[in-house]
Amino acid sequence: MKPKLSFEKLLREVFQPVLDKIADFLAARGITANQVTLIGLGGTLAAAVLVALGRHFWGGLLLALMAPLDAIDGTLARRTGQIGPFGAFLDSTIDRYEEWLIFGALTLFYFQNNNQPGLIISLIALGGALLVSYTRARAEALGFNAKVGVGTRVERMVIIVLGLLLNLALYAVGIIAILAHATAIQRILTVFAQSKKRA
Repeated sequence: MKPKLSFEKLLREVFQPVLDKIADFLAARGITANQVTLIGLGGTLAAAVLVALGRHFWGGLLLALMAPLDAIDGTLARRTGQIGPFGAFLDSTIDRYEEWLIFGALTLFYFQNNNQPGLIISLIALGGALLVSYTRARAEALGFNAKVGVGTRVERMVIIVLGLLLNLALYAVGIIAILAHATAIQRILTVFAQSKKRA
């Protein structure tokens, strides 16, 4: 029986031919994977500024344009042989900064508008997003497999972009808060089950 594809893997399978062409185009012009990663960070910073200022549609649109760079930099690294430990480290670290920027911008927006529920939910979502990444990284460092859950970065980015574009950011952040913490808890339980088998 063929294993079930995750949402992230499904997207990559569908868009991989396009990603390959874009990566080859960039490689021919001497652009490196790390440069693409940093361009994505700059674009996300600009999107965060728009979000904090209440320009949610334009922030969401810019974020939607920047999000594919996270897949392009990895494809570019593989196709040019630039894969290395620092590149992988930089990519993962920048991913965390980008999420902090967006959720931080929403937190600031809700604070400036005296929206306490929005402020609290944004902080909860930010904490959940960081925990999802940390639980997987820490599990893998200890030799466990924690690739489970539906609140991964790809799902979070799709939800927040749609929320911003449709002027439903608070609902999107609420959904992310629930999914992210559910995923973190699922990963904790998964690692616990694997650790019991080792004992």
